[in-house]
Amino acid sequence: MAYLSNVRMFVRVYELGSMSAAARDQRTSPAVASARVAELEKHLGVRLFNRTTRSLQPTSNGQLFYDGALKILDAVTEAEAALSHATAKPRGTLFVAAPLGIGRRLIAPHVPQFKDENPEIELRLRLSDRSIDVTAEGLDLAFHLGRLEDSTLKMRVIAECPRILSASPEYIAKRGMPMDGAALVQDKHDCLNLRFPGAREFQWSLQGPEGPQRYKITGPFESDDGDVLTGWALDGRGIILKPIFEVADHLASGALCPVATATPPMPVALAALTPHRRLRDPKVALFTDFIATRIKAALKAAEQTLSQLPR
Repeated sequence: MAYLSNVRMFVRVYELGSMSAAARDQRTSPAVASARVAELEKHLGVRLFNRTTRSLQPTSNGQLFYDGALKILDAVTEAEAALSHATAKPRGTLFVAAPLGIGRRLIAPHVPQFKDENPEIELRLRLSDRSIDVTAEGLDLAFHLGRLEDSTLKMRVIAECPRILSASPEYIAKRGMPMDGAALVQDKHDCLNLRFPGAREFQWSLQGPEGPQRYKITGPFESDDGDVLTGWALDGRGIILKPIFEVADHLASGALCPVATATPPMPVALAALTPHRRLRDPKVALFTDFIATRIKAALKAAEQTLSQLPR
């Protein structure tokens, strides 16, 4: 197991280009990461990285060993998968990622039950609204809201996720009720947008009488954390575009109200993304099925909440 841990650490250092980044990824210290790579180098009798105080670059031997190291780790995964099939007891560590809103509301609450039902599986959940490279970050599974841009991944659509524009009663009283997307632009409403480095979504796509239309909105605030935007909206600072499940409770309580209902946002696909080399891993399928059932139930409940709101 020590050798496999060293190989796994080498792979993450190679992919992330940093001892400290790999250490964070593997939940250990940079000193431990460095020691594991050094131990592997001693075992192999070659230097895998050229190290300076400012950079770390793989040697030609390191580049050569990386391909073999991936095969080693894939072989172990395949062996564990075969054992899981044979014993009907999926086991091992499952690395899962999700956007903050989905992770906090639709996934994290159910992880303890999944663990109780599958004690041989260790689950590592990473939440971020930033774009995630599933392969580079060594993930087994990532939940995704929107279009799939990486064709190397297998995409399983779980559900179409309705979205809604909403604002607080205080904001509406101060700025008026926008009836459609055109009013958002013409009246220069304060729209609170989710943005982060590399984000491509700078406009809101809304359903008009003649089909989808994009509106270039503006606003005083933006953030890379969707829950921060919701907090600002609750504080009367502007309008948010959100999946219904994220704001269903606030809509039911009246803390937020639907706006621009003549041009509702386009729904987006909520999907599970899997690297092709993880498709036969039973613990990936098991967790996806487990969470998919609960996500569908939550989305149905959120839509029922929306249908009960005054028109």
